[in-house]
Amino acid sequence: MTGTAGRRTGAARTTVAGGDRGSGTVLVLAGALVLLMLLATVVLLGAAATGGARAARAADLAALAGADVARGLAPGDPCTVAEQVARRNGAELTACRVVGADGTEVLVVVRRAVGGAAGETLEATGTSRAGPPR
Repeated sequence: MTGTAGRRTGAARTTVAGGDRGSGTVLVLAGALVLLMLLATVVLLGAAATGGARAARAADLAALAGADVARGLAPGDPCTVAEQVARRNGAELTACRVVGADGTEVLVVVRRAVGGAAGETLEATGTSRAGPPR
């Protein structure tokens, strides 16, 4: 058999419609934008978790220091000492109460600034109670 049925006579051409030219670039840029937004979200969540843990730590330490004063183990006023300890841990004491049947428990609430996105400042709060076991 002779013939040209099995032969190719020219290179295969792919035709791109005029509206599809450059669409790969747009898709890559959109994917990069989505990844950037996800990364920013992860960073913000990490900052919030870290700030919350630091606020809780400051509240715990302030309550313990105040309870030591309330129990007579250290000199001073329980809430004044708790405020000083909170400040040394980068937090602001927003509430302090000496409670308990014999006035040896201290409840504190602290607020701590946390860096947010685009320079805005978020706040984390921590609450703690310290004193003898119940």
